[in-house]
Amino acid sequence: MEFSNAHDVALYGFLVAVAFGAIAHHARFCTMGGISDWLHIGDTSRLRAWFLAIGVAVLGSQLLTLVTPVDFHKSIYLTTNFGWLGHLLGGLLFGVGMTLASGCGQRTLVQVGGGNLKSLVVLTVLAITAYMTLRGLLAPVRINVLEATNVDLSAYQLTDQGIPGILAVVVGTPSVAVLRWVVVGIVALGLIAWVLSSANFRRRFDQIFAGVSIGLAVVAGWYITGVVGFDEFEPVRLESYTFVGPVAENLQYLMTYTGSTIGFGVAAVFGVVFGSFLYAIATGNFRVQGFASVSDLAAHLTGGALMGFGGVCALGCTVGQGITGMSTLALGSLLTLIAIVFGSALAMKVQYHLLDNVGFFRALGRALADLRLLPASRKPKTV
Repeated sequence: MEFSNAHDVALYGFLVAVAFGAIAHHARFCTMGGISDWLHIGDTSRLRAWFLAIGVAVLGSQLLTLVTPVDFHKSIYLTTNFGWLGHLLGGLLFGVGMTLASGCGQRTLVQVGGGNLKSLVVLTVLAITAYMTLRGLLAPVRINVLEATNVDLSAYQLTDQGIPGILAVVVGTPSVAVLRWVVVGIVALGLIAWVLSSANFRRRFDQIFAGVSIGLAVVAGWYITGVVGFDEFEPVRLESYTFVGPVAENLQYLMTYTGSTIGFGVAAVFGVVFGSFLYAIATGNFRVQGFASVSDLAAHLTGGALMGFGGVCALGCTVGQGITGMSTLALGSLLTLIAIVFGSALAMKVQYHLLDNVGFFRALGRALADLRLLPASRKPKTV
């Protein structure tokens, strides 16, 4: 059978995703885990791996546009329809959700491949909620509440929401191309330099390998859809790796297989799970895990729902916006990244203070004080 252009894209996307899943499983690549390590034990290794992936993706993706027809303006990230509230609120909810669910969308897929039944439940809830937010019961909330606040940047003489273009208007210079590479240097090289400034991290070859590999996987995703998939008669959507919308599309594909054509995102979801599964089997790490209690189940169900809703509203997750979106230098991606990190850190702090058997609002007050968003003198005290 001869493959169509869409099938070629899906196949290559699947193969890169298999490597993605195996590497992420080996290195325990996880943004939520990195934030937790940083807050609780002061270890920034896994967090640095994530930022290394961002730096590599930004540098590689921007260089890719110099030698290929890849144009990020054709992606969802650089439109002039700037959904600031969706990025901030969606990112915040996603960050809280991934903390409750013990991992983001990418980590959930990796854990499913390793036999974690808790993650399978989270993945199912995430997929259903994401689809409801895209086209179902929750879609009116997204459209009539969050998207109603969107700003049309073209009214401000902007052609996209890229950080270089916005800076060009602010500083009053027409040299967007020059500013673009200045921003690339500051973001990409700055992140890579900061990451490698840690002597402890430089000894963590597994984390360095994971960060570089996953950053390059995002570049490969752009190449697959933008170059391999380039066809005037059978075009495919320009995209790279992200794991919220595609999980919802995956659910639809499984239910309507005979009337659907597999795309890059759906193939990527399968690939990450399969790659993680292969690694788990090969290393003897495949373990079936279940819920420890009803409260554990409730937390994971809530987390999956928050990730599904928040990820769709924010147009991505820790990979989809945090790495892929950031590689386009989109302002919305930066806002989402900040909101996800804040939401996750806040949720972890609240969980920690709830262990003292205080009320939620007291725990929230303490958490905000810990994050220096509430004066320490006003930090709620234990009765």
